[in-house]
This record gives sequence, C-alpha cells and structure tokens, in this order.
Amino acid sequence: MSTSSLIQNLRNTRVAVVHPRDQDGEDLVRQLQRIGCQVQMVWPPPVQLPQPLDAVFFLLDRDTKSSMPWRMADLQIAHIAIVDYENPTVLKALLDSSAHGVLVRPIRASGVLSNLVLALSMRGYESRLLAKITKLEDTLRTRREIEKATRLLMSLRNLSEDDAYQFIRKQATAKRVPMGTIAGSIINAHAMLAELSRDGEVEK
Repeated sequence: MSTSSLIQNLRNTRVAVVHPRDQDGEDLVRQLQRIGCQVQMVWPPPVQLPQPLDAVFFLLDRDTKSSMPWRMADLQIAHIAIVDYENPTVLKALLDSSAHGVLVRPIRASGVLSNLVLALSMRGYESRLLAKITKLEDTLRTRREIEKATRLLMSLRNLSEDDAYQFIRKQATAKRVPMGTIAGSIINAHAMLAELSRDGEVEK
C-alpha cells in the first residue's frame, strides 16, 4: 500500500488498545477515535487479540511475555509500545518486543497519528519483504530439486546434463505444470523405487 493510500484509509484502520482504563488509556482511545479508527480497548493483556485487526497499542513493562502474551509472529499487524520511562531494562524490553513505534506516558495527542502511520508503513514494508524472501526460498528450493532430478536422469538414463534438463522442461511443457513439479515427481519416484528395492532385498 502506498503512503497516500495508507493515510486515506486511516478511517478504516482497526486498532486494539491494550492498556488499563486510566487517564492515559482513555486519552489514547479518544485520540484514535478522532482520527477515525475503529478502536477496541482490552485489559488485561489477552493471549489472543481481537480480530480482525490492523494495529495494537500496548503497555510495555519490564517483561514482554506478560505485556504481550500473544504470538506476534502470527499477526500481520503493526505494534506500537507504550512505556512509562526510559531506562536500560525498559529499552531492552522495547527492543525485544520488535515494536514498530513507541509512545511515552503521559500520552500526548500530538504523537499518536505519526506513530500509527509510521508503524503501519513499517508493517507493510516488512510484509512485502517477507513475501519476497518466501518467493526467493521457493525459487531456490525448486532450483535444487531440478538439479537433483537432472543428476538422477543423467545417472539412470545415461543422459548428458543438457539432455536431462531438456527432458524435464519438455515434460513440464507437455503437462502444463512448473518444472519443479516434474522434478519433484522424478525425485519421489526414485525414492519409492529405491525403498521397494530395499524391501525386496530384506525379504530375500
């Protein structure tokens, strides 16, 4: 999502506020509502956050496990920490939380919008980056499987490397499937035949 789209869609942003119902908590909820966000206030910190959700503001103490018991890795949302003061212990907890933004109590209205926009932007960038990494890993895994299947064909059918590769490519084209699918089938078939061969030797 572009920056302009992100800002335009703030009124549709779904936000959870994990904070006691004190002055700071109420002020934060009111400011988010002024921005136009759909806000839910939750306390104490839940194991599972309400869904669907785009961002969460959470009170961070010295222990991230008690402050955010939910599994952050399972949630594709922006995390904004709220801290009381800045000392080495709190700063370590802040780093451990992998938060995308931070507010310091007492909460002031002036920092809420900028933190929310920045956190949503960073979360979007992380998601795009993870998608690229996943695609690269899939590409590398497929390439390794094609190389392995090529070596198997070279050995089993006495083919040159280029002929073995072209065989896989032609099979993929004929069946209208990716080359990785054909390579995986060759590898699995070879493994199955090898296992059957071993079982036959044991029975003898």
